[in-house]
Amino acid sequence: MACKGCLLKEELQNTTVQQLVEEQLKFETDLTNDDVYQQRLRECEQCPSLSHETTCQHCGCFVQFRARLAYKSCPFPGQNKWKAFINSN
Repeated sequence: MACKGCLLKEELQNTTVQQLVEEQLKFETDLTNDDVYQQRLRECEQCPSLSHETTCQHCGCFVQFRARLAYKSCPFPGQNKWKAFINSN
């Protein structure tokens, strides 16, 4: 199965990742604040498991979506790279 970033290029050429993330976030209520979100994204951007600048190779999520969800953690095996970032809404 292809990653979501690859599928995006093949099947959803007219829709951006950001639009998809925003649509899904409308259904969520437990979100991080902007500071935590940005810190999480910076960690993801440095991660060797980031694929196509959008997709986590460990969980298959768009990192822009997962990083916004307060109840999620970094899925990197054996190491939660987000553990230092506490949501203070």
